[in-house]
Amino acid sequence: MFILYFIIGLFASTLGAIAGLGGGVIIKPVLDFFGDFDLPTIGVLSAATVLAMATMSLIKLKNKEVQIDKAISSILAGGSILGGVVGKSIFNVIAVSMNIPTITAIIQSSVLAVLLTLVFIYFLKKDKVKSFAFKNKAGIFSIGLALGFLSAFLGIGGGPLNVTVLILLFAMNTKSAAVNSIFIIFFSQLSALLLIAFTTGYAEYDLSMLPYMIAGGILGGIIGSNFSVKLTDNQIDKIFSVTILVIIFINLYNIVEVAFF
Repeated sequence: MFILYFIIGLFASTLGAIAGLGGGVIIKPVLDFFGDFDLPTIGVLSAATVLAMATMSLIKLKNKEVQIDKAISSILAGGSILGGVVGKSIFNVIAVSMNIPTITAIIQSSVLAVLLTLVFIYFLKKDKVKSFAFKNKAGIFSIGLALGFLSAFLGIGGGPLNVTVLILLFAMNTKSAAVNSIFIIFFSQLSALLLIAFTTGYAEYDLSMLPYMIAGGILGGIIGSNFSVKLTDNQIDKIFSVTILVIIFINLYNIVEVAFF
């Protein structure tokens, strides 16, 4: 079993590092599919794996030619941290306090499937869609707030949403958006794990597979960041789009599985 979870962490983190997906958007529906852990535990496993990936990716990319726009990404990260706290709190009320995990799982998978479908359509048409260049700091912070809320509530890390917003609203190319997405993800996942540490703690979570997933996240971050600097924008676009399409189908399957079986 530990080999399976290592592979999940490795595969998700490699794709996450290449395309700025983060990995959580892959880990969450895949772990839902296997059904070995409850939703709060999946959130912790995903966040820790993605944080490991993001850390290694940023270290490897430090001296590469693709640079982080710290002015924009730092404000987005700040907003995503606050939004993440709100999103995680609402998730805890619905999934834990109200004890309705089945309904929560359906809501998460449904919202995620809809959002990813919109992202997929955008990437098919993005060359024909006008990009903007937001400069207003309050507006940038608000965008980060919304991204953080959705990411935390859905338990995905926010990668696909980050990349799409960075391209559409901040006129970045795909490669730059991927790197800046990882920067934002690093802070959002770190804050999510610290929030749990200082509130409920980790005693109630089944973290038996955590070391193996983190190991996969570290290795995936190294492999993915090496690939990301060598691939063209067009190649990253294709990897991003194909991955998103596969995740959409996994989420649709999970919705049917939870709702009817």
